[in-house]
Amino acid sequence: MTRTRRATGKAADVGARRTGRPRAAVAGWVRTRLRSAPGAAVALAVLVAVTACLAAALPLAVDRYGDAGLRRAMESAGPSRTTVQLFTSDADTLVPQETREADLRWDAVRGPRAELLSLPGRSLPLDRDQSAYGVRTTDPLPVREPAELAQPSALPPQFHLVAQNDLAGHSRLREGRLPKAPDGAGAATRAVEAAVTAETARELNIAVGSVLRVPGLQRGPLMVRVTGIVDPRAPDEAYWSTSPVLRSPHLMTVPDDPARSVYWVGALLLPPDAAPAILATGLPERYWHLAPDASGLHGHDLPRLTSALASLEAGPLLQQARTAVSPSLEADTALDEVFGEYGALRTAIGSLVAVAAFGTGTVAAVVLLMAGGLAADRRRAELTLLRARGASLAGLAARLLAETAVVAVPAAALGLTAALLLLPGGRTPYAVAAAGAVALLACAALPLRAVAAHRAVRVHAAREDIAAARPSRRRTVAELTLVTVAVGAVVALRTRGTAEGGGTSGDALVSLAPVLVGMIAALLLVRLYPLPLRGLARPAGRLRGVVGPLSLARAARTSGSAVLPLLALLTALTTAAFGGSVLTGVADARDRAAVLAVGADARLEGAPDLPSGLTERIRRAPGVRDVTAVAVALYAQPRDSRLAVPVAAVDPTGYAALSRHTDIGAFDADLLKAPADAGALPALASPEVADRYGTRPFRMGLGDGGFISVRIVEVRERTPAVTGQDFLVVDRSGVPEGSARPTALLVTGDRPDGSALREAAGGTARVHLRAEEHARYSDSPLRSGAERVYAAAVAAGAGYAVLALLLTLLRAAPERAALLARLRTMGLTRAQGRRLLVLESLPQALLAAAGGTVTAWAAIRLLSPGVDLTTIAVSASSSPAGRAVLRTDPVSLLVPALAVLALAVGIAAAQAWWSGRRGSVRELRAGDAR
Repeated sequence: MTRTRRATGKAADVGARRTGRPRAAVAGWVRTRLRSAPGAAVALAVLVAVTACLAAALPLAVDRYGDAGLRRAMESAGPSRTTVQLFTSDADTLVPQETREADLRWDAVRGPRAELLSLPGRSLPLDRDQSAYGVRTTDPLPVREPAELAQPSALPPQFHLVAQNDLAGHSRLREGRLPKAPDGAGAATRAVEAAVTAETARELNIAVGSVLRVPGLQRGPLMVRVTGIVDPRAPDEAYWSTSPVLRSPHLMTVPDDPARSVYWVGALLLPPDAAPAILATGLPERYWHLAPDASGLHGHDLPRLTSALASLEAGPLLQQARTAVSPSLEADTALDEVFGEYGALRTAIGSLVAVAAFGTGTVAAVVLLMAGGLAADRRRAELTLLRARGASLAGLAARLLAETAVVAVPAAALGLTAALLLLPGGRTPYAVAAAGAVALLACAALPLRAVAAHRAVRVHAAREDIAAARPSRRRTVAELTLVTVAVGAVVALRTRGTAEGGGTSGDALVSLAPVLVGMIAALLLVRLYPLPLRGLARPAGRLRGVVGPLSLARAARTSGSAVLPLLALLTALTTAAFGGSVLTGVADARDRAAVLAVGADARLEGAPDLPSGLTERIRRAPGVRDVTAVAVALYAQPRDSRLAVPVAAVDPTGYAALSRHTDIGAFDADLLKAPADAGALPALASPEVADRYGTRPFRMGLGDGGFISVRIVEVRERTPAVTGQDFLVVDRSGVPEGSARPTALLVTGDRPDGSALREAAGGTARVHLRAEEHARYSDSPLRSGAERVYAAAVAAGAGYAVLALLLTLLRAAPERAALLARLRTMGLTRAQGRRLLVLESLPQALLAAAGGTVTAWAAIRLLSPGVDLTTIAVSASSSPAGRAVLRTDPVSLLVPALAVLALAVGIAAAQAWWSGRRGSVRELRAGDAR
């Protein structure tokens, strides 16, 4: 039977060589290995799946918050700024009246619309339904009749005549009927019909049947009869809001009028076929609105969007539009400004997010390499035996790659699928590439580690004591190169900052700076770590007892490959501290900006002043601890100057307490109290006002006829009652009674209830809350999304750091279990065994914790001058609190390091307890591979 099997095997080998088909040995190997170690295969699959999911989720999450931020920017700007308006008029050309009427016929206006909408193509998606077109007057026309029209300041209202497409489809008829065009409408038409919106009718006293006499040009007035009142279906969309006057009239102030007289400006909506009749009032213009489709805009397409918009404003696309319409066609929009503001914010935020992404990605990559190294070390004897029996390096690597790929590739695909399901809408190719990189690294870690360890065929491996190891020249050169690159990155970040650079993801080298700083420290610590071990080895040998010397000897015999776990821990600790400091700095900057904007925990302002008794009602509201009344004269003017200076009249004692509570310009209340001799009032001033007027007394007019004499005695950068760079603060008891009535209440307390404050005010005051101002700063999807990604990256980095520590301890677990078993046969107690394992794990844990803390502190101190948190913290490009800088957060610095120590000690104690429960027989069996 044995000969038959051998003959069959030889025949199979010959047949395989003749047919050229591969033998099934690899498949058999893979199946056998997976069956022999199912737990390790499942653990690797879970690690790869989670890592692939996180890696694929990063670009998807960045795309999602980028798209949401762009849509919010478009929404905040409004259609009046985001719509591209194309318009043309024949006012500067001499053409016959018949030609002008023909150009205003509805077929002529509607004709080029389709071509204009198709010009941007996919580069700038347009909303065809909201892209309106029509004919309108170039300037509003004053209408004096009928007399019942609203006329504030005794000035007649002015109206635009607008003939816009599809009024019926974009409005609901509230009263009357829609207007109809007269037959053959033209410049000679005497009367037309129109509709108005309900808001226009209400504000200007227009009713169905009203006849408005619009002045004509060198002829009698055009009679416009209102036949219907309509409600816009989507008043905030581009059809109605590109020119907001279509839906809502507004008050205009007469320029250069000391009395600041006002008048109404509204719109009369004519039927499209009545457009030529507008010629009776002057020379109207044709227009076409191109409204972007916000749902089709993506943040990552910003360069393409900007290029298409520039071409449409003053480039090839505008020339094509002029060819289709008229050589005098012009374009106007503020969309380029909206794109520019969004792009600057996205670039600044993307650079900071890249710092966290690179840090967490580095730690995850190290953990994957550690997992491969752990598997290679566990199978060292097996792989050594295979090499001794003739296995080639290529064949060995192929077998290991096959068995790893069978697990890693499906796990990565599963993680990618989970990320796509959780975060739909992003760019799939980037997610696939990220998950593929994880799968590739997971597949290559074990084969590469095995090839590096078994290049030479040997039966016994040399002991790798870290205390006795001497780094090679190659390693020294590699470490010096890495140090040089890291120093260059740190210098670049300090000089340029994270907000500069050409792309939204920032400069990769600069974003890697915190990681490289951590790696420098890790390499230095690994070099320095053997020194104290060598120095303590001889004194420890003279100690009584076995636990201390043995634990130190065990720590000194740690494998030289412990560099990789230390790199992972230090990089994770540095990234976590950096990220925690960023998030803390952002929160502090927002809180400070909110305090400066409000001046207290809540602020109530009235115009011109507040009713009596309001202070006591506010004081009784929930959450209110104290109320400070101030009288602010915004337009107070020095006697010898034309520059207005806001003056705040306050109670010195209460206001000084408020300034200390808010940390805004704290001062001594006694300095501000009015003198008893009715002399000049002591004043607290801003630096600009103090430089302008010095310390001499000068008189101030308070705007209501009252005067005071003030003398600047103290200078502060800011004060709670007044925002801005110019202010004076004086004692309210020295101000005339008419100017001392409170105009604002500054409230302090433990989160005052906004609803209760507004109810107490009863509509007599505007209420501003510090909490609401703080929430407004974080309301941007771009900022909030970036913060969530940053926090998730920091949390993931911390998780991978814990995993790196676990892998480090698991790698030595079999050897430690065998050691405890042998020592227990020699009389070592269980308590001594626990102390031995704890003390053995402490040196590297202390090294990682202390080194991580110092490294993180140094990295933040080194990199903080180049990191500006202002953009990600607040909505404005400049914060009310000034530049938000990166500062060290003690919690983020110490908590991860202490967690590393606690986890290392806990795992060592748990391992000692578990080994004691299992007994010593299994660990001492001869021939078992440990």
